[in-house]
Amino acid sequence: MKRFGILIAILTLLGCGSTTKTHTITEQDTKILDNMVTERFFEIEAEWAQPQLTRSMAQLSNSGLFPLGSNSGNISLIGNGNYIRMKGEKVHALMPYFGERQMGGAYNNNANGIEFEGIPLDLEVNKGKEENSYEIIFNINDKNNPTESYRVVISLFPNLKSSVNINSNQRFPIRYRGRVKNLEKENES
Repeated sequence: MKRFGILIAILTLLGCGSTTKTHTITEQDTKILDNMVTERFFEIEAEWAQPQLTRSMAQLSNSGLFPLGSNSGNISLIGNGNYIRMKGEKVHALMPYFGERQMGGAYNNNANGIEFEGIPLDLEVNKGKEENSYEIIFNINDKNNPTESYRVVISLFPNLKSSVNINSNQRFPIRYRGRVKNLEKENES
């Protein structure tokens, strides 16, 4: 009887195992990404922010100020409006920032996130290290503080996932993970 109980417990545990469905990358997925990058009309929405781990970030994590399921190295942005949009020659971004400043921001400035808008400098679009992926690299100044500049490295993958690394001359670096989607050209405002 004891063996029968153990067998039932094992079968129950095996039956409760996750059945994660993986998406096989198709030729169509690759073409969608190719078109977005070639046309330069896409939007990235971050789902996670990954600031540089510092002692201060660890102290904030212990205070319970981060959203549920988040910690000092991985902060959920789900439900937090954010974007990086590439529309032809221009790039627009409004991203929350978590981390430490190395220099003070502008006086009376309520814009504490990362915000930029304009034509990026030194734009490079290259094939990525992973198959059918892209890497987009550029420099751009902050919209609200012209003395702050960013080095942005965007990685786009055929499964429409994205990774964005932003380095600033005034803040610690931060990484965002999320999704990329196509923008319609008639929405060029």
